[in-house]
Amino acid sequence: MSRELHIAVIIVTYRTAQLTIEALRSVADERAIPGMRIRVVVVDNASEDLPIIAEAVAANDWSSWVTLIASPRNGGYGYGNNLGIAQAWRDGPPDYVHLLNPDTQLRPGAIATLVRFLESRPDVGIAGGSFETRDGHDWPIAFRFPSLWSEIDAGLAFGPVTRLLQRWVVARPMSKTTQPTDWICGASMLIRPAVFAAIGGFDENYFLYFEETDFCNRARKAGFPTWYVPESCVMHVGGQSTAVTSPDAGSRRRPPYWFASRRRYFAVTFGVWQAMLIDVVALLASTLGFLKRLLLGRRRTAVSHYTRDLLRYSVLWPGNREFPAVRSLVSPKS
Repeated sequence: MSRELHIAVIIVTYRTAQLTIEALRSVADERAIPGMRIRVVVVDNASEDLPIIAEAVAANDWSSWVTLIASPRNGGYGYGNNLGIAQAWRDGPPDYVHLLNPDTQLRPGAIATLVRFLESRPDVGIAGGSFETRDGHDWPIAFRFPSLWSEIDAGLAFGPVTRLLQRWVVARPMSKTTQPTDWICGASMLIRPAVFAAIGGFDENYFLYFEETDFCNRARKAGFPTWYVPESCVMHVGGQSTAVTSPDAGSRRRPPYWFASRRRYFAVTFGVWQAMLIDVVALLASTLGFLKRLLLGRRRTAVSHYTRDLLRYSVLWPGNREFPAVRSLVSPKS
């Protein structure tokens, strides 16, 4: 990097104050790398995190580069990030925006590696790296966009079918090669400002889940692909603001907002009629998958009440077919 680049890091916290403080500590280490001027905007999504974080910011003398925002309501992941991005522009337009989950810690050079990559590839809009678990195990995963075929695979959960449909399976175990992918985990995501100028911010109609999938999909349609850069590594605890993705989630029932986000993604991406077809196929696959597990004595491995909830919140019902236009607070100029 031949010039100093301005990086705005956005952290949205909800009842994760102590983890957010540790994430800030890892950013403080990253700030020592030459060629970058990193500042952070922390958005408290209407929890009780802000006083605790403010005390730590003062105690560690971070106030010159950390801005704290109290959200007026818990509007979800996309809403909180849009608030943070808007604040970053008010503080001075950044060269890049880095989204960072509160339950993460940057490994050395995590942001700098992504910045160098996007500096070398002006055709790429979004970049993210690999992850590791709290106990140091690699989690090198990126993702394909969900589709009818991935719903069949997820519902059946049957090895031969998964192998047959491998090119559509959502979760992609990644090699150590830098490569394009459909979308990446929003826990660590570097975004070129031109992406925001083209598509705005996150769609706040998603409370949680599918928002980064939707964002990367809209970015791709606008000509900004997403790449996976494994040299950038972040430790990710996972599932700290919500139990859905926590390591011990197991067969825990998914909340209504997960199904609402899923429904919106398929309807907005493919249209209502194709989303209805996807739901019919998903319901059949999920039912067959449940019967398979029942016969094999593995009923408890299934997500609790999944098929019942999938039907309840399906776009098949007329009352579930209202899909407002993309709602975003942010449309900054690049």
